[in-house]
Amino acid sequence: MAKARLERIDLPAFGMPEVEPELPASLYPERLARLRARADARGFDILVVYADREHSASLAWLTGFDPRFEEALLIVGAAGEPAILVGNECYGLAGAAPLPMRRILFQDLSLPSQPRDRSRPLDEILAAEGIGPGRRIGVVGWKTFARPDMLDAPSYLVDALRSMTGPTGSVVNATDLFIAAADGLRVINEVEQLAAFEYASCQTSNGVLGVLRGLRPGMREREAVRLLGWNGMPLSCHAMLTAGPRATFGLPSPGDRRIEPGDRFTTAFGVWGALTCRAGFVVADAAGLPAGIGDYVEKLVGPYFDAVAEWYRTLRIGQTGGALNEVIDRHLGDPFFGIFLNPGHQLSLDEWVNSPISRGSAIELRSGMVFQVDVIPATGTDYFTTNIEDGVALADASLRATFAAAYPDAWGRIQARRTFMADALGIELHPDVLPLSNIPAYLSPFVLSPDRVMTQA
Repeated sequence: MAKARLERIDLPAFGMPEVEPELPASLYPERLARLRARADARGFDILVVYADREHSASLAWLTGFDPRFEEALLIVGAAGEPAILVGNECYGLAGAAPLPMRRILFQDLSLPSQPRDRSRPLDEILAAEGIGPGRRIGVVGWKTFARPDMLDAPSYLVDALRSMTGPTGSVVNATDLFIAAADGLRVINEVEQLAAFEYASCQTSNGVLGVLRGLRPGMREREAVRLLGWNGMPLSCHAMLTAGPRATFGLPSPGDRRIEPGDRFTTAFGVWGALTCRAGFVVADAAGLPAGIGDYVEKLVGPYFDAVAEWYRTLRIGQTGGALNEVIDRHLGDPFFGIFLNPGHQLSLDEWVNSPISRGSAIELRSGMVFQVDVIPATGTDYFTTNIEDGVALADASLRATFAAAYPDAWGRIQARRTFMADALGIELHPDVLPLSNIPAYLSPFVLSPDRVMTQA
């Protein structure tokens, strides 16, 4: 198999969508019906979905509403319109949601010291929604845990639910209905959602490309982050851009430090449905690297690119998560590379939903899944890191045909990316694989030479 090398490669202009694809309002009742069917199969009488500003993806996916400033609670019974509990400031916004919901003002969800004189106590609201002795309640937060009684909703809510259901009832974690790595409702996407995620990936990937092409020594980090060109889409995480010593930590927000030649550098830009990340050194070529790591490309970046290229070639519907993990273990298993997270995970409105990719995983990948190519070396040495993070979807022949017919412009961009990856980078993709990023597997280790990238072609 060909080995990675550094070459000058022209990145095509894949194009940008003019408008964001809108999800049809009819999609939300369909999602609610699917959720109710799964809840019934699991023996739940009622589901309670908790959301806050950072952890609103399941609520937003189900209803089209995400809370601003406040938290929110959704109560889903076996039939009828769900009840949405909201505070003072979100009451009006919840009424604009595409899913019909009964709005209930619960002012304890409001910000501190705001009025709390017009809502009923929580236990009265819950009782009116059918929660009582002997009922089996599923609580949806944003994580699953080793034990079903471990919940990540606030104690005032969990305490009330447990008290009201009593010893003959149960209150357990039901988040896996949404995020189970094998078949969670939010990990199998409809064609409309895939198109929206392609739009999102265009925004983040073009933003990171703008940084790579526009960054210059002497800029402050806050100047450089403007090159992302954020268009106001909801962020899935804070914007990350750091150079120099702080880049080692990966996650900080940009500051006022000036970027210097030879600096370590990393940036990540995430919105609902997409995240793009790149990392390297602020140099034009190996001669500008810090002393002692002149073989940065040969020792770290080349083996890393070889691993990611094979990961891409291995990806397809029916493949197991364990097989993808084995690819990374085989290439980057040496402790030097410091790989410690799952090499790839599912992507949705939130940046990390779940991951079927782990050592020995027998979970088979399915049509409609979207993945973040997320393999992060953490060498802990002067070699720092390198990174390709992009979104990629899986679609069977039927879903591909539907996508191509419904969203021809997006489909054209996807096909052009596949061609570029094969012809310019030497990465042949299975027909199931739809690259969503406008810089697909495009890795330039030297930030000041963004057209010198890794290839196996």
